[in-house]
Amino acid sequence: MLSERRLQVLRAIVQDYVGTEEPVGSKALTERHNLGVSPATVRNDMAALEDEGYIAQPHTSAGRIPTDKGYRLFVDKLAGVKPMTAPERRAIQNFLDGAVDLDDVVARTVRLLAQLTRQVAVVQYPSLTRSTVRHVELLSLAPARLMLVLITDTGRVEQRMVDCPAPFGESSLADLRARLNSRVAGRRFTDVPQLVEDLPEGFDVEDRGTVSTVLSTLLETLVEENEERLMIGGTANLTRFAHDFPLTIRPVLEALEEQVVMLKLLGETQDPGMTVRIGHENAHEGLNSTSIVSVGYGSGGEAVAKLGVVGPTRMDYPGTMGAVRAVARYVGQILAES
Repeated sequence: MLSERRLQVLRAIVQDYVGTEEPVGSKALTERHNLGVSPATVRNDMAALEDEGYIAQPHTSAGRIPTDKGYRLFVDKLAGVKPMTAPERRAIQNFLDGAVDLDDVVARTVRLLAQLTRQVAVVQYPSLTRSTVRHVELLSLAPARLMLVLITDTGRVEQRMVDCPAPFGESSLADLRARLNSRVAGRRFTDVPQLVEDLPEGFDVEDRGTVSTVLSTLLETLVEENEERLMIGGTANLTRFAHDFPLTIRPVLEALEEQVVMLKLLGETQDPGMTVRIGHENAHEGLNSTSIVSVGYGSGGEAVAKLGVVGPTRMDYPGTMGAVRAVARYVGQILAES
């Protein structure tokens, strides 16, 4: 275990390096931070931190920079989440409040996160597997043609055409709509197949074929839309940090283009709480020089998806974590009210 003083020295190194982009020397540390010890003691502490792998010397006669291990200790022990100011919170709320539908919520969230953190923002669409049915609407388009509209608790709307095997009257349609909603409204998508499997049996024989067709379309919609999607924005922000990537930013850009990679990194943990993956903790090689800060968002205290940012390991962790958490909270509120 590091002593309290060495933890202080590490915190000071991280803060200075993030702020100045320059390797940090012992003289600068003692001048800028009230560490209460001599430069010689700080040099000894830095040597010990280097021996234990928390900081490194990028080239001879330079100061020190934090390693992935140093950032990890900083995030776990030393970094409080920086709260957003009242004007920042109001700006977030005003920006997101104008959203008209789920696509707009996601698009605005990506733009907002990229602006607030000056990193690459990643927002996952709410997962249907973790969503519930708000309402199923059935509309008659022709005697044997219907439209099925599925509305989720996260504001997602899916529409499908249904060609019926026989004409289906308005009274039968109203009956099916009522019975279907009494079974599935407010229930998890994953529960729907069992909840509706015996529904056709309650209808007249001549209507059962149409009821079964409608149910097949509903279940196909659940399966089709199970595919996860995400939106990425602010990629141009990476160019501001080009010197933070050892060789080139191309591997990072390629990894960001692979939605499967990003979904895996966002979704590896079911924990809706804050997750910070630093450098080599990211399984994908192209992201070994980045950190990913993510958190779950959703309504009713349950996460339906994740959002976060990708940036260089030299990032303002307290500020980034605060922004990510605040935006997730507002998106959750919007979904709850939608």
